[in-house]
Amino acid sequence: MSDTPVDTSKRTWLIASGCAGAAGGVAVAVPFVSSFQPSEKAKAAGAAVEVDISALQPGEKLTVEWRGKPVWIMKRTPKQLESLAQTEPQLADPKSDRNTYPTPEYAKNQHRSIKPEVFVGVGICTHLGCSPGDRFQTGPQPSLPDDWHGGFLCACHGSTFDVAGRVFKNKPAPDNLEVPPHMYLSDTLLLIGEDKKA
Repeated sequence: MSDTPVDTSKRTWLIASGCAGAAGGVAVAVPFVSSFQPSEKAKAAGAAVEVDISALQPGEKLTVEWRGKPVWIMKRTPKQLESLAQTEPQLADPKSDRNTYPTPEYAKNQHRSIKPEVFVGVGICTHLGCSPGDRFQTGPQPSLPDDWHGGFLCACHGSTFDVAGRVFKNKPAPDNLEVPPHMYLSDTLLLIGEDKKA
């Protein structure tokens, strides 16, 4: 045992300052570590979106946002559905076989949708990311072929898509418009961003 007297006041101050330093370190570390967690805004940006389509009439289209992208929901008319067979020989990828923007299995059909009359697609051109415009009127028009059956035109570089979002041959856009994962929660309630029931 040492004969040196212990200065209890120094000892108390050393213990107190050590504890304060540890507490300060924890106080600084907690916000730093928690900053790696995704924010509520980031969580919401990737969340699925519910859309009521009960008011959507044949020939109408509405746009919602999912993951920062415009998603089109279009209720096609019987005439528009008939046009899908007529445009098929002119398309670059009529069966949606290309994998750059994989088409869900339930949309690998002529109408590229779960329900034939309702098309759900991301409204971003696969060429350079512009947003194509609606060109539903049929017949000859500027920048469109004389036998136009209706669809979408990307005015930036002239890519054309039918009403199923399938790109025409020899256009700058290399692929069909993306079909996002989606499912029906009821006949008129659509969930975009998920396609599997929990």
